[in-house]
Amino acid sequence: MKLLTKDLCAKLSAQAKQPSHDHIPIVKLFTPDAQATWLLTELADDGDTAFGLCDLGHGYVELGSVSISELESVTGPMGLPVERDRYFQTTQTIGELLKETQTEPFGYRSLAA
Repeated sequence: MKLLTKDLCAKLSAQAKQPSHDHIPIVKLFTPDAQATWLLTELADDGDTAFGLCDLGHGYVELGSVSISELESVTGPMGLPVERDRYFQTTQTIGELLKETQTEPFGYRSLAA
C-alpha cells in the first residue's frame, strides 16, 4: 500500500524547505496491531526519507528520520501493514507534541492515542 499521496509528498517536501524545523505534522502513520506511531513533518529530496516524531511503543518518543519504503514493507504481529490516519489533524507543532510526551507521569505519553 502506498502510504503517501502525491499531494502529501508535495506538502512534506515544501515544509522541509522552510527555515524552521518546528513544523506542524502533516501525516500520521501507525501500526493497527502494535503501538508504533509516526507523525511526519518533512520529506527529503530523495522522496523516501521522512522526518518527524517517532514512537515505536517502547517507552520513549524521539525525533528522527524514517524510510517510507521500509514502512510500506513493515507488518505488525498480526500481519497488518502500517496505515495512514486519513483523518489526522493537529494544530500543535512537533516541538509542542514532543514536550507533551515528556511531561506525563513517568516521563512518557504514547502518541498512539
